Amino acid sequence: MAIESFQDLANAIVIQAVKDYRGAMRVLKRYPRNTTAKAIRKETESFFLSEWFRTLTNVDGARLLGKLQKEG
Repeated sequence: MAIESFQDLANAIVIQAVKDYRGAMRVLKRYPRNTTAKAIRKETESFFLSEWFRTLTNVDGARLLGKLQKEG
């Protein structure tokens, strides 16, 4: 049960980062100079490429980021 709970939490963290990235990109599309959205984009991009991300999931962070960037 504890491992299942950890995996649920890890998945929720990754999903929230994806939502945050997409939200920041929507704002930047409309307001390219928005400093808050730029900071969120930078933070989430760093997260997807981090050791912490690799600890949370087996998903390839660079590949995920590439797919998210293509959505824009």
